Amino acid sequence: MAKTSIIAAGIDTGKHKLDVAIHGDKERWQFDNNPAGFVGLVRLLRRRKVNRVGIEATGGYERDVVTALRKAGFAVVVLQPIQVRGYAQAVLCRAKSDTIDCGLIADCVAHREVIRRDPDPRLVPMADLLTFVEQTEEDIARCKVRREHAHSPDQRRLIEVDIKRFTKRRARLLAKLLVMIAAHDDLAKRHDLLLSIDGIGERTALAMLIRLPELGHITREQAASLAGLAPFVHDSGQRKGERHIAGGRDRLRRSVYAATIPAAFFHNHQLIAFYRRLVAAGKPPKLALIACARKLVIYANTVLARGTPWARQNAPA
Repeated sequence: MAKTSIIAAGIDTGKHKLDVAIHGDKERWQFDNNPAGFVGLVRLLRRRKVNRVGIEATGGYERDVVTALRKAGFAVVVLQPIQVRGYAQAVLCRAKSDTIDCGLIADCVAHREVIRRDPDPRLVPMADLLTFVEQTEEDIARCKVRREHAHSPDQRRLIEVDIKRFTKRRARLLAKLLVMIAAHDDLAKRHDLLLSIDGIGERTALAMLIRLPELGHITREQAASLAGLAPFVHDSGQRKGERHIAGGRDRLRRSVYAATIPAAFFHNHQLIAFYRRLVAAGKPPKLALIACARKLVIYANTVLARGTPWARQNAPA
């Protein structure tokens, strides 16, 4: 079978404008970053027979155009800024402008061999809502720190009001997320399977379900890597460097790590034994907790792959 030729476009996203380039073409185009502009963009891409579009994540300004392009049937690759700058360094491009960047994005995505499938559109609004939950939790944490340093009774009273307000908001948002999950039988089943694992509560199950939808369809190594919990080697010649975790999905990693602490001390017998074994072998406590967090993600991946609830005696090693 003949290999399908890739005609790639790159889009540099601004708050108001979209700068567009097509791989191998020196011409550049610009469209408004709004529904009217998306119509012209889709028309251009179809006319030029583009079948892959790369776009750099830009703090959410790319979200609407990505949705519009996927609805129009284009394969869209959302690149992180570090990927675009890394490609620019690889091709020795030091200059930076919107028109240069869109060309770099087009070239970068044209040479990518592995393209992940588009995310489940049902999870997009859930991810937005979960981010709001996480931001609310950060607000609560900041208020609690502020309360510790407040000496005025009036200030402490105002801070207490803020904490109660944010706490109620968090509860409402989580309840809304659970209703959204329950509306889909397949997502509700996956959610229940995650909850069956000792040490995983509602909040962590939601984070895993929404932030890592690949769970159950990938290897344990891939699951750990996507969660940002895989140890990467740092060896060179005779030097054997320390292993460090890096990359992955930051918000997911923080949720899993927060759940791991009580799980590895109180709730999950496999993790409790694993943590104690690592510490007894001389591993630093934090490193042992990271290893436990990795195990928790692997447990979740295994449970979803099997489609059966967690059973202590059948837990993966």
